[in-house]
Amino acid sequence: MITAVDTNVLLDVLLPDERFADASSRALEDVAAQGSLVISEIVYAELCVHFSAQPECDKFLEEAGIRVEHLTRDACFLASRVWRTYRRQGGKRSRVLADFLIGAHAQLQATRLLSRDRGFYRLLFPSLALIDPAKTQAKL
Repeated sequence: MITAVDTNVLLDVLLPDERFADASSRALEDVAAQGSLVISEIVYAELCVHFSAQPECDKFLEEAGIRVEHLTRDACFLASRVWRTYRRQGGKRSRVLADFLIGAHAQLQATRLLSRDRGFYRLLFPSLALIDPAKTQAKL
């Protein structure tokens, strides 16, 4: 089983966030025990902002057992289609943004997505298996 991890979960642990750090840490441990952890290059870029140098970010990911994957062309195409549907339905985001690419990566290149941003992904990627850190015990 391959679990894609969203930036918000990693930042909960890295920064740490008082409300979500414990739940996100437990969720990461739980999903790691069931298979591999991956992030897209989009999540990598969002994560790198919080490090003073690239090797520090790479070390964090290595220690967490998370590998970085490039988006496939299929994932990029899916993101474009989901974004197009979103815009036609009145969505306000005017560009294919990170969340569309992260969702497409998880849907096509992983088994599921660990994220606190469930509403967006559930609505726009309905076939994507989602895991909420706050509800990890119930879902696994």
